[in-house]
Amino acid sequence: AVVSTQSGHYGRGGPIKENSKTMSVGDGTMTLMEALQSTLKNALIAEGVTRGLRESVKKLDKREALLCVLAESTDEKNIQKLVEALCREHKINLIKIDDAKKLGEWTGLCKIDKEGQARKVVRCSCAVIHNYGQESQALDIINEHFKHSVAVTEA
Repeated sequence: AVVSTQSGHYGRGGPIKENSKTMSVGDGTMTLMEALQSTLKNALIAEGVTRGLRESVKKLDKREALLCVLAESTDEKNIQKLVEALCREHKINLIKIDDAKKLGEWTGLCKIDKEGQARKVVRCSCAVIHNYGQESQALDIINEHFKHSVAVTEA
């Protein structure tokens, strides 16, 4: 299933909106969403992910966030406005995904059954990475995406 995504870089100009695309770095090829999922997994291992609106907003406001992930399927539109404004003000990279349950699963807010399938997934409206953990190809893809976004915004 193709995930409809938007991403925004608030460092210069406005948010850049585009569909999920494939980028290749090194030997493999990975979509932006696959790279995001892998980066979140590495950050979880390093205890570098803050989940939930309240804790995420605290990290954004203290400028401790390296990357913010926002679910567009939140019921309250003011949540999106608040997070987008904080990211824009503090020049923090922002990636939007379409489903809060998917973000909840990616950030570990679920139970994993014997077959390795996620069960009892809890919705997550916002997550912030404040420690990437180990360097990876996925992180390179995300960084390259934002470099490309800035170049497009400046042109």
